[in-house]
Amino acid sequence: MHKFTVTVTKEFDADTAEEAALLMYQELTDGWAPLDYSVTDETGIATALTLDREKADEFAGTDHTADPGNW
Repeated sequence: MHKFTVTVTKEFDADTAEEAALLMYQELTDGWAPLDYSVTDETGIATALTLDREKADEFAGTDHTADPGNW
């Protein structure tokens, strides 16, 4: 198994950093899951990814804890 850091990337117009974070929180709790991510591997290489919503929803609907690759 490898380690990855996944960052959601979204721009907000706000007066403060806290307001921007609160707007992100609101977006995450009330809206669709984000599709744009920055993923950094354990060597520090970053990759920008945009997921396909249909494929992401299909993946999210499956229990991946039973996958031997996750043990």
